[in-house]
Amino acid sequence: MVATNLKPRTIFFGGGTPSLLTVRQWEQVLRAMERLGLHGAAEWTVECNPATVSEDKARLLRDWGVNRISMGVQSLDEELLDRLGRVHSREMVFRSFDLLRRAGFENLNLDLMFAIPGQTMQVWRETLREATAMGSEHLSAYEVIYEEDTPLYAQLKAGEFDVDEDLACAMYEELIQQADRAGFQQYEVANFARRGGRGSRGEGRGPRGGAPKQEGIVPDYACRHNVTYWRGGSFYGLGPSATSYVRGVRMKNWSNTQIYCEQIEKGRPATESREELEPMARAGETAAFGLRMTAGWPFDDFTRATGYDLRDHWGQDMDELSARGWGHRDRDRFGLTPQGLRFADAAAELFLRPDNED
Repeated sequence: MVATNLKPRTIFFGGGTPSLLTVRQWEQVLRAMERLGLHGAAEWTVECNPATVSEDKARLLRDWGVNRISMGVQSLDEELLDRLGRVHSREMVFRSFDLLRRAGFENLNLDLMFAIPGQTMQVWRETLREATAMGSEHLSAYEVIYEEDTPLYAQLKAGEFDVDEDLACAMYEELIQQADRAGFQQYEVANFARRGGRGSRGEGRGPRGGAPKQEGIVPDYACRHNVTYWRGGSFYGLGPSATSYVRGVRMKNWSNTQIYCEQIEKGRPATESREELEPMARAGETAAFGLRMTAGWPFDDFTRATGYDLRDHWGQDMDELSARGWGHRDRDRFGLTPQGLRFADAAAELFLRPDNED
């Protein structure tokens, strides 16, 4: 339904565990994409669980043009993996990483989680030490989120553990320090990438091309797909619950899988809701998301992206964040300080504007 409208620069299979698909199922998907002219993206990521990676599957994906894998490691401590309900072991992480290398992948991300109940600072340090020693090109690390209908949420509500915000902050600082020592450059609140690479530039490397005017600021192995989100770019989201943002219109697909499939089978877009923001509200969202990046917002780039001058419409907000020690402003750009990045969501709220404000 959307293939005729786009030639994707980046593709991301995730928001679940796409590596659960069998080789036969992947072949069906990949052939359909080829038939629709959707191959050839400069960056093509597939999320994998370490327990569901096989040699045949890895080689199939690589042969068809997938050039980046994001592996959901979460932890390298067996007890914490059990607490999170993960189906993989620490040994599977190392085995799958080596398997992906042998299949020809030269751009791998390891996805970690911190502030897990029962996770001590020593355990976190050891996980970071082992993860960075593996030599991946990218590292992501997120503070645990307690979502309803999960075992962790139930345990929290039952009083089986308390949330230690001070420890979470200390773990975040440890993450930044160890990532830097290991040669990663932080380019977003929770994302770190290598500046250089394993050998010459090629299709296996994380290419430039996700967002304009980022050379020298965003490291070579940054996830260009995610940079598009943070810089307010357009994207199609396919599948239940997926959101799209195209030509200033935000759309959300049905979350109910049965309803989603029924709509698709009838030849209809499975869109549950549609929202078109006013230009000022859209610019405010773009400003807010972009502040998650360590580069902040170069004023000229923001004007090109939105048609608004950050200094004219958000000057007071920038001053307020600077006074708190959360922001820094110079002649060319505004960005968050290390302390501000720790509270990026709260900082971003200041930049949002009502939909009727212009």
